[in-house]
Amino acid sequence: MKFIVAIVKPHKLDDVREALTGIGVEGLTVSEVKGYGRQKGQTEIYRGAEYQVNFVPKIKVEVAVDDGLADNAVEAIRQAANTEKIGDGKIFVFELQQAVRIRTGETGESAL
Repeated sequence: MKFIVAIVKPHKLDDVREALTGIGVEGLTVSEVKGYGRQKGQTEIYRGAEYQVNFVPKIKVEVAVDDGLADNAVEAIRQAANTEKIGDGKIFVFELQQAVRIRTGETGESAL
């Protein structure tokens, strides 16, 4: 099993969700986060004064999938989140050792 974490632009969340649902991903977790990468934040103007925003708002999407679906999930996220502009985000893939469904006690891929 794999655990995929994607950091994407907020306005791309619906596209990412639809892309993952379209390939058979049954559930995901979404968090509002802030951070920066190569952008190093951004400059904004408020009431005529320029100021530096050090952390850019992003969305973190977390999804657990079986090994056979991992590559398709990564590609679906990449295509759905891509704007070809700086700050599109990153995708991280981790090995997932165990998953347990709390309600039923199912484990492994059946818990996903």
